[in-house]
Amino acid sequence: MSQPLLQTPLYDLHVRMGAKMVPFAGYEMPVQYNLGVKKEHLHCRDAAGVFDVSHMGQLRLRGENAAKMLEMLVPVDVIDLPEGKQRYAFFTNEAGGIEDDLMVTNFGDHLFIVVNAACKAQDIAHLQSHLQAGVELEVITDRALLALQGPKAVEVLAQLNPQVREMVFMDAVRIELLGQECYVSRSGYTGEDGFEISVPNSHAQALATALLANECVEWIGLGARDSLRLECGLCLYGHDLDSTTTPIEASLLWGISKIRRTGSERAGGFIGADIILTQMETKAVDRKRIGLIGQTKAPVREGSLLFDADNNQVGCVTSGTFGPSIAIPVAMAYVAPTSSEIDTVLFAEVRGKRLPMTVTKMPFVAQRYYRG
Repeated sequence: MSQPLLQTPLYDLHVRMGAKMVPFAGYEMPVQYNLGVKKEHLHCRDAAGVFDVSHMGQLRLRGENAAKMLEMLVPVDVIDLPEGKQRYAFFTNEAGGIEDDLMVTNFGDHLFIVVNAACKAQDIAHLQSHLQAGVELEVITDRALLALQGPKAVEVLAQLNPQVREMVFMDAVRIELLGQECYVSRSGYTGEDGFEISVPNSHAQALATALLANECVEWIGLGARDSLRLECGLCLYGHDLDSTTTPIEASLLWGISKIRRTGSERAGGFIGADIILTQMETKAVDRKRIGLIGQTKAPVREGSLLFDADNNQVGCVTSGTFGPSIAIPVAMAYVAPTSSEIDTVLFAEVRGKRLPMTVTKMPFVAQRYYRG
């Protein structure tokens, strides 16, 4: 028998707000509210939205060698990550594939790690199996996670603590909000300016209610979260990234720190390094992640096969939707390198028809992170 679905500390509030709840990564999660996905999406682009992302895994890694240990599992510079800064990373496997992507923050006395909900159990087991002497892993169960995203997010959060105005993209602080210590990073998954806030479970509803009291703020569900991240070219694990896909195939070269690359001081040393660094040097991959925009108004969904002008199957769509901000279909896909050049026209098979799409640069909508 399947396990009963879990609920976040904000479940009752979602239901009161009219959310449509759906199963997601073992939780009952809000896919949309009364505004609907399109209006939620546009509201987040224009003002500010609150997302419940409490289903994600929150972890602490402590000990003198915590950063050194984590560098064995990710191709990222963790040892030199400054205190109060956050960095994107991904766990790799022996074949060079990506087991999950994650965020790592240096809070001085510990590393704070946020992992994807669907991969939470395997990520915890992975870390535990590689623990070194003197390094301790703590699974955080008493904190919810909220994302406040959009161009007005900083004005909204500054009403609760003006210190957030001083933060720039990927800064992270421990500050009080409504009298409770929260972990706040200036980051997010929408391409907009915004914050992710780890708050004690007991105060999650109070914080969410305080944010929503601002007329600029609306609840945003998982549906709009997906369309927002796709417009801004951000990958979704389990769709655009998986254990068979290397960072080089996924066009995540920027996610491999320079100091971990061939010829550098701490080159390699992470799982799958030989394969990943060889691909990086030779550029020899069988497929590449690309962006596509539709030449018709019909959205092209995940799983749609892609063909070239000569009727050869060259790839497959991994994420696709109609982009509300730009009013055209957008998609990510993996294709043969020979079909990855910008302005190449490919044809997506949708319900027996071949719809033309054009390879284009990503993001489809400019990212607006606040860098100072």
